[in-house]
Amino acid sequence: MELNNVRLINNPVICQSLTVMRNKKTDSQGFRFAARKISRVLLYEASKNLPLVDKDIETPITKCTVKDIADDITIIISPILRAGLIFTDEAIDILPNARIRHVGMYRDEETLKPVWYYNKVPAITSNPEKYYVYITDPMLATGNSMLEAVRLYVNKNIPIKNIKSLNIIAAPEGIEFLHKEFPELEIITAAIDERLNEKGYIVPGLGDAGDRIFNTVVV
Repeated sequence: MELNNVRLINNPVICQSLTVMRNKKTDSQGFRFAARKISRVLLYEASKNLPLVDKDIETPITKCTVKDIADDITIIISPILRAGLIFTDEAIDILPNARIRHVGMYRDEETLKPVWYYNKVPAITSNPEKYYVYITDPMLATGNSMLEAVRLYVNKNIPIKNIKSLNIIAAPEGIEFLHKEFPELEIITAAIDERLNEKGYIVPGLGDAGDRIFNTVVV
């Protein structure tokens, strides 16, 4: 499978954090901490598409012209509930002017299809080309939920080049599924795992990210 428009972010800190997340012995607190470290790196990488403008400022030494993020754009962080929330705190720190727009879907365990239950994305009435959207979900498995979220923003006329999928791990099947409809969508991830199993879970994966983040694992 070709990996066009997939940005795989890999460095020692991410490798170590992924090891922590994959380990079934890691408790919820350790899992969250590792996830936040990875999500921060992914957010920094994703923000490379934001437009820059020149800005005149004065340092303690002298006047100079610097680069700054354009102030006429709208940045949206759109976590897919509930696991996608792990990106939110890091996103607010990195991009304090961003708007958080939650989208809620759960997976039907029989069909593996997403079922909508929450949508806080408002209508966009002007300048959709100035919107930059980062949809967050720790795991890109089947791709069904992410596809629905991407469609939501594309249907509001936001250019696909302004929309990014941010995932801590991804399955080849999910990547392929997304790119069948949106080949230009950039997926930013820390790992591409082997495959999906018969239940639609990523192998080797890291378990259910939502349960491990929020400490709701049934034992």
